[in-house]
Amino acid sequence: MRALTLGSGGKQSTPQERCCDTVSLLFIDVHLLMIANSESLRNRLLQLDSRGYKAYKDIQGTYQFPEFTLIVDYVQGDPYAAPSKLRAIVPQSVAGIPRDLYRSRSREMALLDYLTRQFDSAARDQGSRRGTGNSGLIAIAQLGQEVLERTSAFINDQFVEVRFVAGLPAEGRRILGRQAAALLCDDIPQIVDKSVKYRRFNGAEILRHVETVEDADWLRQMLPARGLVAFIADGAILPRRSGVDSRPAPDAVPFQSPPALRVEFTCPNRGLITGMGVPAGVTLIVGGGYHGKSTLLSAIELGVYNHIPGDGREFAVTQKEAVKIRAEDGRGVAGVDISPFINHLPQGRSTTRFSTTNASGSTSQAANIMEALEAGAGLLLVDEDTAATNFMIRDRRMQMLVAKEREPITPFIDKVRPLYQDAGVSTILVMGGSGDYFDVADTVIAMENFLPQEVTDKARAIADKFATGRVPEGGQLFGRIASRVPVPESINPSRGQRHVKLKVRDVDQVVFGTEDIDLSAVEQIVDVGQLRAIAEAMVYAKQHYVDSRRTLAEILDAAIADIESQGLDILTPFPQGDLAMFRRFELAAAINRLRTLEVR
Repeated sequence: MRALTLGSGGKQSTPQERCCDTVSLLFIDVHLLMIANSESLRNRLLQLDSRGYKAYKDIQGTYQFPEFTLIVDYVQGDPYAAPSKLRAIVPQSVAGIPRDLYRSRSREMALLDYLTRQFDSAARDQGSRRGTGNSGLIAIAQLGQEVLERTSAFINDQFVEVRFVAGLPAEGRRILGRQAAALLCDDIPQIVDKSVKYRRFNGAEILRHVETVEDADWLRQMLPARGLVAFIADGAILPRRSGVDSRPAPDAVPFQSPPALRVEFTCPNRGLITGMGVPAGVTLIVGGGYHGKSTLLSAIELGVYNHIPGDGREFAVTQKEAVKIRAEDGRGVAGVDISPFINHLPQGRSTTRFSTTNASGSTSQAANIMEALEAGAGLLLVDEDTAATNFMIRDRRMQMLVAKEREPITPFIDKVRPLYQDAGVSTILVMGGSGDYFDVADTVIAMENFLPQEVTDKARAIADKFATGRVPEGGQLFGRIASRVPVPESINPSRGQRHVKLKVRDVDQVVFGTEDIDLSAVEQIVDVGQLRAIAEAMVYAKQHYVDSRRTLAEILDAAIADIESQGLDILTPFPQGDLAMFRRFELAAAINRLRTLEVR
């Protein structure tokens, strides 16, 4: 039986509305068209035993199980290819999930994250190898410590939907029909039973998951009214186990706010919470090596996302418009106005429309800042370890040796205050090697054994006593933040006869048409599902909004507005469960690193 076209008008409705349409059509089909049931699926799979793998295409369709509906949306063409895509739709009469757990967008996102993790755990327990390639695989979205809006699950008052993949079993390229029947007709019902029914859950645990995320979202929303750009709760665990293991480090020192920066909030669920508030303006994080400077900045950097209970950073939150900035030698730059930082290049090269295929450390960092500002950044995060030294500081001795007229770079130290005063953009810097920044800082935090101390007055006293003698460069104003208009023909996702060729590798590379986009320096992409969604969003933006008239900021506005109102499903031709929500800044970063990009 061929798959029904369910919710085909989905691009004009929300994911929940599309799912409701799907369920309505399913129930109509069950009663009027005699939809195939689980036993017919089992019998069909047994009949396919030993046939060529492509015969699996015959099972694409919709099947009624006793407690849920299984939809096979896409069937892989080879056991070594990407697994088949499936959905299970469970009526709320079976799932029984209380309305209170998803009564707001924040709670709904947390609940669906919890259900996805339950499915993942059940699939890992149930899964077994059944042949070659991906045979026997049952999996849902890849999960980390962050709680993200995903396409892996949906919920409303009528039903719960989970989306997952399965590797249809084969020996070589011959169908293993009995194993396939066991996989689809026995294993999947057991996994759905364990991961979707509320009575199977620990009620206190699921409530904690939902309320933790809701409180974190509330805290983040409260920051501007308190004049803060970030908050780290007392008792937070910031160190991670390793660079490849983002779970909390065992025996880590719990975070404790210095009294001068301690603030209080009364959260909707947990009530009173105290911690360190980072004020708007220019903040320095200083201290000796290995005392936690970069660890604190990393927690602030990832505070734009929510985290699961037990992560340690559940209540380390940062304003949504925070962007991590670093040097990025070798990246391409397309028509960026970097003149606030760089002027008077040799050979008279323009810096108001600067382009290169191989940026230096300083020009790449300048471009990264200006691109972030163009996209609407409100907070910049900089670590001297990943910054270009000549971009960050030019001390008095160097000023005396190399006159300003022979130095095209205006260092960041001379622009960080005008950036805040003129554009309202704050900066948090890790700076362990230059006390010159004491002159421009509003707040100075010293890290000692992973505990913060507020040392602003001490830093100012040192700055007054030991004047640097350096001369500020670049004038008193920050300079222009320019807008660019992308050229449609320069954003081309096609390759050969394929109109769209996309592929992602880990969380740092997108194959976009004939181009490889390197996003390894974009540190706030934390999930491969985000990268998949970013790649699809680039195609969507090209098709709908890149028109030689709209600026890049306007394109970002329009694409993100569509996704927020209609869901990530608008990005793909059929439902898939492996997309995760991203921010406008990471979408802009991907577009800006497309080496074919041209702008006007």
